[in-house]
Order: sequence, then C-alpha cells, then structure tokens
Amino acid sequence: MNENAELANFIYQNSQMGVNTINQLIDIVEDDQGEFKKYLGNHLNGYRDIHTKAKELLNKNGYDEKGIGRLAKIRTYLMINIQTLTDKSPSHIAKMLIVGSNMGIIDAVENIKKYKDVAEKDIVELMERLLKFEEDNVQQLKKFL
Repeated sequence: MNENAELANFIYQNSQMGVNTINQLIDIVEDDQGEFKKYLGNHLNGYRDIHTKAKELLNKNGYDEKGIGRLAKIRTYLMINIQTLTDKSPSHIAKMLIVGSNMGIIDAVENIKKYKDVAEKDIVELMERLLKFEEDNVQQLKKFL
C-alpha cells in the first residue's frame, strides 16, 4: 500500500470509529434538556462527512477502503458500555469523548508529519481537516463537563 492509501485509510478508519462511537453514545446518554444529544448529532455529521470524503479519495486513487476490524469494533462497543454502566451523564460522556479526541489529535499530528511530503495534497488536507475537527471537538465538549 502506498503513502496515499495509508493516510487516506487512516482517516477513513478514524472517522469510522467516530461514527460508530457517537451512534452508540447517542442511544446511551441521559440528557434531559437534549442539548448534548443535539451536539452529538452535529458531531456525528462531521465524522460522517470526513468519512465519506476519505472513501472518495481512496476510491479515486484506485484503493478499496479498509474499515476497522471486527475485534476493534467489539472491544470499543464493550468499553463504551462498561464506562457508561453507572454514569450516562453528558459530563461523563464528554470526558470520554475528550480522551478519544485527544488520542485522535496525537495520531493526526504524527500522520501529518509522516506523510506531508509524500502523500497527495488533498489527502494531507483532509488529515489536517480531521485534526482541526478533533481540536474543535475538545473545545466544544468542555462546556459539558
């Protein structure tokens, strides 16, 4: 797999994890006012948009997208259920999402440094967009703590 496919597939998998996680959390969170669920819906749309764009870039370059493995999906699903077993509040879920977004930020910065000079400009720009999206999410989630 070449650098373009590697980077685009990283973006694809990262955004897929975001889509899966947010979909699961929307059904779990106990949000009386609905403000947090509304935020999660917008957050989900952001991940979906990036996910779609990553798939398009992969296909444009002649590659098939490689999604998250079955074991990783199951592990994440179970971890979310365990972590929300006793606390389904927006504050607790916001903390979980901040941790996830911070991991995404670290991975994005590492991948940008690794691929910025070898991958196509549009793929690097999508990675930068994902980085900015994750950074913005951390800032927005702070109000729910």
